[in-house]
Amino acid sequence: MQQTLSPDRVRADVAELLGCDPAEIAPEENLVDLGLDSVRIMVLVDRWRTAGAATLDFADLAEQPELGHWTALLTGGAA
Repeated sequence: MQQTLSPDRVRADVAELLGCDPAEIAPEENLVDLGLDSVRIMVLVDRWRTAGAATLDFADLAEQPELGHWTALLTGGAA
């Protein structure tokens, strides 16, 4: 997977769909428990594929719906 997304971008995109401030999301929180449903996860997949994460798919995110995991997956680094 090509890592072209910044940790700030990942956090901001998730926060936008949750309708909260990016700083309110802890890296280890379960995003599904915070209200992120499968439709919104697919919105993120599409958005991030367009931004360069060409091989990203729904299962990559649904398997471990935590901001820290997603950030590491998409940026190649730590949250």
